[in-house]
Amino acid sequence: MQVNIADSWKNILQNEFEKAYFKKLTDFVASEYKKNACFPNEEAIFAAFDLCSFEALKVVIIGQDPYHGEGQANGLCFSVKEGIKYPPSLQNIFKELTMDLKVPMPKTGNLENWAKQGVLLLNATLTVRAHAPGSHQNQGWETFTDAAIAKISEQKEHVVFLLWGKFAASKSKQIDLSKHTVFTAPHPSPLGAWRGWFGSQHFSKTNAVLNAQDTKEISWV
Repeated sequence: MQVNIADSWKNILQNEFEKAYFKKLTDFVASEYKKNACFPNEEAIFAAFDLCSFEALKVVIIGQDPYHGEGQANGLCFSVKEGIKYPPSLQNIFKELTMDLKVPMPKTGNLENWAKQGVLLLNATLTVRAHAPGSHQNQGWETFTDAAIAKISEQKEHVVFLLWGKFAASKSKQIDLSKHTVFTAPHPSPLGAWRGWFGSQHFSKTNAVLNAQDTKEISWV
């Protein structure tokens, strides 16, 4: 696996790339992509970082691992490629978005527009084997992405973290709650959506925090 990551993040995460666990991880990922169909495409593995520079970052959304179906994953958590049917969690994200902001349903499930505005759409595990959810967990990705979250917490100010579900909420231990804002809610999957995801209003709450800081809000649609 080639580590092609935006320069702004390369400077922040260089120490991680040099650690033994990361070298072992790159060997594992390279072998998996050689032997099996894996997602996202290799050039999109670090898309979350490439589309949201460290300097521009103001919101972080944390997912677990990429979609494992053919043609879905594009390197951004919860996002799918253009023209792909919305997976159930993304459908529920958009339903809450339309209710919260009183806007029409988004026309695409590709969330690159969010990323380009400063939303880091970060999966804890950045790769997956086709049709095998969780297949690349516990190989080192979580160590790397935890380090990224910790670096954001340490080196940035007033970032809004949106933690959806118990797994994402567990990442709060990497975040300095005295200098950042954290909103939590049940996961937007069909299992959790009716337990508090709907009505969580994280999109309007995020923009309220950004406005209070005289920071440009996110255009969510």
